[in-house]
Amino acid sequence: MALSVDSKIKELKKNEKAVEIISAVSPGFSTDPQMKLVQSLTFRKLCSFPQADITPEQLEEIDAKLKAIED
Repeated sequence: MALSVDSKIKELKKNEKAVEIISAVSPGFSTDPQMKLVQSLTFRKLCSFPQADITPEQLEEIDAKLKAIED
């Protein structure tokens, strides 16, 4: 299944390339213990919270990179 910003956090964290892509913009993605609380959310939903501090442009860029990942 292709990854995108509409994938759940727990699915994204299973893919090393996805973690690298997201961590480049959001360094705590793979290390912040609070991420366990939001694993059932999609990345898009997580980014809708102001604490995420992800711009719409960054979200689009991340989405394109995630969709380009080949399994």
